[in-house]
Amino acid sequence: MKQQQQSQFEFVALMASLMSIVALAIDAILPALDIIGTSVGATNTSDYQLLITMIFLGLGIGSLLFGPLSDSLGRKPIVYLGFALFIIASFICIYAQTLPIMIFGRILQGIALSAPRTISIAIVRDSYSGDYMARIMSFITVVFLLIPIIAPALGKLILDHYNWQAIFYVQLLFGVIVSIWFWIRQPETLHKSNRIRFSRSIFIDGTKELVKFKNTIGYTIISGFITGSFMVYLSTSQQIFQMQYGLADEFPYIFAGLAISVGLATFLNGILVLKYGMRRLVNIALFGFFGISLLYVVLFYSSPNPSIYILLSFFGMQFFAIGFLFGNLRSLAMEPVGHIAGIAAAITGFISTMMAVPISAVIGNYVDGTALPLFVGFSVFGVLSIFILLFLKAFRVETER
Repeated sequence: MKQQQQSQFEFVALMASLMSIVALAIDAILPALDIIGTSVGATNTSDYQLLITMIFLGLGIGSLLFGPLSDSLGRKPIVYLGFALFIIASFICIYAQTLPIMIFGRILQGIALSAPRTISIAIVRDSYSGDYMARIMSFITVVFLLIPIIAPALGKLILDHYNWQAIFYVQLLFGVIVSIWFWIRQPETLHKSNRIRFSRSIFIDGTKELVKFKNTIGYTIISGFITGSFMVYLSTSQQIFQMQYGLADEFPYIFAGLAISVGLATFLNGILVLKYGMRRLVNIALFGFFGISLLYVVLFYSSPNPSIYILLSFFGMQFFAIGFLFGNLRSLAMEPVGHIAGIAAAITGFISTMMAVPISAVIGNYVDGTALPLFVGFSVFGVLSIFILLFLKAFRVETER
């Protein structure tokens, strides 16, 4: 458990900051995607999406390494290792002159940032459980979402006064500040008596243990569907708002407004989860996620893009539903596996991310002149998630008999 001198508020803020570096690395460059792409020799707009999706690839790969290591060596040393690697990766991006080098730098950034991202979840699981863990995760996500709200505007401000390389320098500065805060204030949450000796079989043994829990696997797959759907939006939002609607100057504010929709839902989740429970909120949010996207597809299947106000209304409702899913799905997946929290956070993060990257890449290729493919994707993966949810419910009923 955490030491008493660290308040719950500080714990939430610190864990959110560890996660927020990922959001800053992704969202701050959104207004500059076309400029960066041109600078490194990208030949078409679909190449710009690689600057977003490849960092997620790194996040998935890195979690497999850092999660098991943290179960063996403790949480804090792995976070330090991640920050050191992030500094190296950021300088590779800053000095990249070709698209392959930039992609390599972004993948390496993702691998590096998977350490604070994965370990922060393990630290929360070390410290809390059950619906209270979901409550803490919700409040962490609310603070975390402050970064997506301000990051595109910050990126555009930096771009207007300096250059795209300065955006990466700001990311570096934020990372250094958070790492120092973490070093000074966060105690180690994995006691030596609970550590697992690192060996070549630690990942295999952890996977064997993890697959015993159908709820963990089921909720992780749902998380992959939802994350993949949301990643399509992240990688194509600049293309939709700046190119399809011609709203380059307004883009940071549109992005921030939609992030607020997610944040509001996540904040409400932190209040409601103790009263209604994670499962009920996930059930309602998933049906809402599917229903909203299906309505858009039905209304605009044979039409060009609707007015920006209609599109923003549907996005806002869609992301409001997502706000009830992110924290709850991770908490439900992690709940049965607290005894291997580091490995479990790594494997579940890897599965959901590795699902999300191809989902984003495939759907993103169809976003050319219309936002409809996003909502088609939301609908498909929404209904698939509902089927998994029904299977898990039937399994629980069967095991309770």
